[in-house]
Amino acid sequence: MRILLITDWNRGQGGAEAYIAWLRAGLIAAGDEVRLLTSSAGAGERVADYLAFGSNQAAAQAFLQIVNPFAVATVRRALREFRPQVAVVNMFAHHLSPAPVLAIRECPVVLLVTDYKCICPIGSKLLPNGALCDVRAGWICHRNGCVNIAHWMRDRPRYALLRAALARAARVIACSEWVQRELAADGIASEVAMLPVPAPSGGFRRAPAAQPIFLFCGRLDVEKGAALLIRAFARVCAEVPDASLRIVGRGPERDSLRRLAAELRIADHLTFTGWLEPPSVEEHLAAAWALVVPSLWAEPLGLVAVEALVRGVPVIASARGGLCEVVEDGATGLLFPNGDETALAQRMLSIAQRRAFPEHILPNDAVMRTRERHAIELHVQKMRRVLSAAVGGS
Repeated sequence: MRILLITDWNRGQGGAEAYIAWLRAGLIAAGDEVRLLTSSAGAGERVADYLAFGSNQAAAQAFLQIVNPFAVATVRRALREFRPQVAVVNMFAHHLSPAPVLAIRECPVVLLVTDYKCICPIGSKLLPNGALCDVRAGWICHRNGCVNIAHWMRDRPRYALLRAALARAARVIACSEWVQRELAADGIASEVAMLPVPAPSGGFRRAPAAQPIFLFCGRLDVEKGAALLIRAFARVCAEVPDASLRIVGRGPERDSLRRLAAELRIADHLTFTGWLEPPSVEEHLAAAWALVVPSLWAEPLGLVAVEALVRGVPVIASARGGLCEVVEDGATGLLFPNGDETALAQRMLSIAQRRAFPEHILPNDAVMRTRERHAIELHVQKMRRVLSAAVGGS
């Protein structure tokens, strides 16, 4: 098949960008011709075959998120030159806009949903008070304080186009059962394809440190819960003074997180590594007693948790969202209520004091179960079946 992949590419490469790279490589390995189209707003120029102008400036986004004419022109050029049999569209609401999706008439569209942007104007379904939102988007988004009136008004035409783009899709694929239910509550039918991760590198070996090490990997954005983690970790340090926390990632919250650690007098127990390439992350995973995924929002899936589990690392994670489909409470990790600092500290203490997972290594059968469920080869096979069916019109 000739497959055109279309997706936003954000400044800080996260799970969605990693997934597209894995999917692209898997489809090519299976014998498909694949071209990638993305925007210039992130680091997509390093990997893209077609690059459309995008911007991270708020003033430009106010218009480009409704209709990005540069993306429309680039999609039309890709359709003309590459002549794909099917287009696979992942994220498009931040930079590319719904317009290029609506411009595709030459082939069927399969839409991958790995976030909430198509049903939530702020993309996180997280209320200003930290609670999870469980209502459909509308005027209530302004009433709850999620968006101001100007933002709400701007979103009227934008979400009309988003809805039209969703209707244009021959198939809609959700990254988890949680996202599938969220889409269904908004009237959008979808099917589930759990996202994959690569197997550990050949040289990876678990070697838990002699003293407790907790690891966080991800964007340093509010919804990721790093501040909650640092506050909970301060409680752990009070009882286990030799515990340490490594924070791998970058984002707008980094400076405030450093200040928080200093205020709590635990800065000596924290290491901020910045963004690391996969081989370096594996080194941290090898030594960690547990990975912590303290997300305040309901993670659509949580690929970082899968990456830890397939390497035998226990995971402490928030319980609502796709993470509850990834982490088996008590078997591969420990779940806690989203945003509950006390519960998170208790789960971390149970690891630090060896009451849970005393060997710091998951049972082999649990690891293999996760590897099989999230194997790239199986995911690519499923996606190729979906794409073939879309091309065939079934």
